[in-house]
Amino acid sequence: MSTATTNLRDEAERLLQELAGPHARLREDQWTAIEALVVQRRRALVVQRTGWGKSAVYFISAKLLRAHGHGPTVIVSPLLALMRNQVDSAERAGVRAATINSGNVTEWDEIHERIASGDIDVLLVSPERLNNPDFRDQVLPALARDAGLVVVDEAHCVSDWGHDFRPDYRRIRTLVAELGEGIPVLATTATANDRVVADVAAQLGVGEGTGETLVLRGGLDRPSLHLSVVRIVEPARRAAWLAEHLGELPGSGIVYALTVSAAQDLAALLAERGYAVAAYTGQTDTAEREQLEADLLNNRVKALVATSALGMGFDKPDLGFVVHLGAPSSPISYYQQVGRAGRSTDRAEVVLLPGREDQQIWKWFASVAFPSESLVRRVIGVLDVDRPQSTPAIEPLVDLNRSRLEMVLKVLDVDGAVRRVKGGWVATGQPWHYDAPRYARLEEARAAEQAAMLEYERTTECRMLFLRRQLDDPELTATTEGCGRCDNCCGSRWSTDVDEAGVAQTVARLDRPGVDLAPRKQWPTGMAKLGVSLSGRITDGPEPGRVLGRLSDLGWGPRLRALLDGPDAAAPEELMRAAISVLAAWDWAQRPAAVMAVESESHPLLVGSLAAGLARVGRLQDLGTLRSRPGRPPVTAANSAYRIAALVDAWIPPDLEGVHGPVLLVDAVTDTGWTLTMAARTLRAAGADAVLPFALASPK
Repeated sequence: MSTATTNLRDEAERLLQELAGPHARLREDQWTAIEALVVQRRRALVVQRTGWGKSAVYFISAKLLRAHGHGPTVIVSPLLALMRNQVDSAERAGVRAATINSGNVTEWDEIHERIASGDIDVLLVSPERLNNPDFRDQVLPALARDAGLVVVDEAHCVSDWGHDFRPDYRRIRTLVAELGEGIPVLATTATANDRVVADVAAQLGVGEGTGETLVLRGGLDRPSLHLSVVRIVEPARRAAWLAEHLGELPGSGIVYALTVSAAQDLAALLAERGYAVAAYTGQTDTAEREQLEADLLNNRVKALVATSALGMGFDKPDLGFVVHLGAPSSPISYYQQVGRAGRSTDRAEVVLLPGREDQQIWKWFASVAFPSESLVRRVIGVLDVDRPQSTPAIEPLVDLNRSRLEMVLKVLDVDGAVRRVKGGWVATGQPWHYDAPRYARLEEARAAEQAAMLEYERTTECRMLFLRRQLDDPELTATTEGCGRCDNCCGSRWSTDVDEAGVAQTVARLDRPGVDLAPRKQWPTGMAKLGVSLSGRITDGPEPGRVLGRLSDLGWGPRLRALLDGPDAAAPEELMRAAISVLAAWDWAQRPAAVMAVESESHPLLVGSLAAGLARVGRLQDLGTLRSRPGRPPVTAANSAYRIAALVDAWIPPDLEGVHGPVLLVDAVTDTGWTLTMAARTLRAAGADAVLPFALASPK
């Protein structure tokens, strides 16, 4: 090894110690990757288990390249939780890092200026930003020309064979193709089998066969993980089992559920049983996620009850357990999620509680996958070449809901048939081919993965060996012995017996009318840049509230949708009875003294009559309607910060003289929760002791 190389490794070791502590030492494969990127300027694909230290490779490489006069490192990163962890890690090593994502809209201009002035070492970019017109046309070309290193983290997202394929990730191919000469590329992932590795390699030009690529692929065994499957048929009994045993699990951890509503219901159940838990889903606001992540990192909660929104990149080395109430549809996805646990502990418990309804949920998710050729061509057909159309404008013209339409547009954008521009989407006029054979192969692959997940639940062999085989672990051989830790190797640790009183309590809770409505706890970042002096924790918002039902519920959902989609009318008797039953079951700290309706643009009679009826039945003071200030435009912003800014001082403060006690605040639909939060602040400022929000419906 030359003197220069020795000095470089010494510097890399020093940076690692700043990242991970004074006793940290580079793994040989870590140094091999760093040397390939920094000295040889090569492309590399690193497939290593969670906790191996992939982020150390790219942060150290970024710092070393910057010291040698190269440009900033661009990291394409899929999840906000991952970005926050990575920025914190970078700062520990003296790396000047910034992130551009949907959660910091108000900071984008400042970050662009810092990039232009050379004041940023590492820029973390969400894949969605790669095709934002301004970023794509004004920022990306300069980054592609001047970047010191490009990193594609969680690179399995590039592959539609992967468990978490994201259309936006396919745009990375364009970024890589346009890189200046000699700019190294690093792709990393922890969860990829042979097929996914080959697909990522082909798409990013970082795989075997390019003639200059380094491929580092390690073993996937996790000695700390103790895998178990607990088979209980009835859903309520499974939830009761978790409520009974959660306290026995070590430290703090994650409980995964398959749907948003399941996560919310389970969090409410566990909270009522005395556990410090909170729901974490794709509907959780950015600022709220940050607070919840901090609560878990600092062991202020026993668990976050989460969907897959809390997945890749969440970094808590001492996470004590991962429990799944319902099985993911792929062993690869399952391994990725359980890999969050036990990274720096001797033992972590991993428990799967599968249900017969899991397959129905898998089927539903499969039904919203890429649609038929006729529907896709309909999307192309309604677009103009010259006149941009927004997604909401396109939606009424095609038989696709918003989420599927957005997915189709992104895929068509990658395929070159449409293009995102300022103002929306345009057709390119280029021919487009519907790759039916590929989609059929994908469907077959998904079916095989589901069958493998069911086999994992039933298998009597070592569970860790089973998962490693699914991921084509290169260190797995025909003579590899079982892990000696899972329930099949050591015998079941967990009994399926459940206390019948706990089961009855759980059934009563899940059958209870209404849905819990958690109050907003944290203001979004960047509000000051919009002229609004709100930051930190929310101290003057509403109390925990209730919603009559979700629009997605099988029971009340269809009735609520029919009611809200139809003409405005007084609240029907059936609705009044249901609302009264929800309020009767509400375990509030103090009974409300008065009721007030939030002014509704679409259903003023419905909301007003409901509030008046509740006041009459409950013998509450009827405060009428919380009126909007004259001339206020309707609030249409989807971004939380801009939505709050539009709701500041939106209502005329009511006269609450003589009101002694909480005010029940009634609205038709709550989606983001910001309308009820801001309306509650108006009432609190007017003198209300507390505000109890109640809405007829929430979307999910």
